[in-house]
Amino acid sequence: MRIITGSLRGRRLNPPANLPVRPTTDMARESLFNILNNYVDYEDCSVLDLFAGTGAVSVEFVSRGAKEVTSVDINNACTDYIKSVVAQLKIDNMHVVRADVFDLLKRAYKTFDIVFADPPYALRDLPNLPDLIFQHQILNPNGIFILEHPKEFSFEDHPHFWQHRAYGKVNFTFFANEELETED
Repeated sequence: MRIITGSLRGRRLNPPANLPVRPTTDMARESLFNILNNYVDYEDCSVLDLFAGTGAVSVEFVSRGAKEVTSVDINNACTDYIKSVVAQLKIDNMHVVRADVFDLLKRAYKTFDIVFADPPYALRDLPNLPDLIFQHQILNPNGIFILEHPKEFSFEDHPHFWQHRAYGKVNFTFFANEELETED
């Protein structure tokens, strides 16, 4: 895995083979950020990365200048690996939290401009994530929630649905509190 652009462009992440993850492919990550580039001013952006796994999406946000990034995963090996990346790359605006995402959402006291979630595709509660994000008011008013999921799921009827994109087996559904306009 490589960091696509920004201050850390070209740096490679080499997670251990035994991590229980399905990392977002470089192509899908690049496509995701190409979409976000039209709507997000990264320098003013706070990001919450749920089910962070290898931390590749978090590091990509940091590389693009995000103000602050919080990476959450329940797996010790994942959070240990992400912490090692943070130390190796000397990142000072990325926080790594070992926690159950569902417990964290219930007790969240902070809001974010972007929430990205890449849960295990077999996660039983995957369809409930959009409702939990909006129910617990995790997003800032102009915030974006992005859910990576398998093609079996459709969220087009969700009241906060904004758009859907598919890249091979990777599907991203975008949710927002309100209709978003392109950054100038």
